[in-house]
Amino acid sequence: MALYSEKVMDHFRNPRNVGVIEDADGVGEVGNPTCGDIMKIYLKIEDDLIADVKFETFGCGSAIASSSMATELIKGKPVADAMKLTNQAVTEALDGLPAHKLHCSVLAEEAIQSALKDYYDRNGIPYEEGTFRKVDCDTCERA
Repeated sequence: MALYSEKVMDHFRNPRNVGVIEDADGVGEVGNPTCGDIMKIYLKIEDDLIADVKFETFGCGSAIASSSMATELIKGKPVADAMKLTNQAVTEALDGLPAHKLHCSVLAEEAIQSALKDYYDRNGIPYEEGTFRKVDCDTCERA
């Protein structure tokens, strides 16, 4: 059995939505000091839809694949749908990740949450405490 699924390998070799949005409406950057992965997500939001999303990731193949898949899962979707994206959804869409790489999908979720929070803050959109999830990567399983 292969360590990585075909989808993980495809998104690593051919990542979607790589780059920067210069006039982004929301930007989120997160990192994991344990593994050294850093993700930055840029959002362009129009009429409450994720009109465009780009990412820059410094990290392993799983981090790049997770970033790529996460952007694909929210692009063109309402902001409310993007708010609900979980690391489990990213992992499932990639047909799984090894246990010791689950933290990469967690970082993708956190980066999107951070970018959405930035969008809300920039636009003075009120929200309740706890609206934006901060996933504790220490709870990820590691081999």
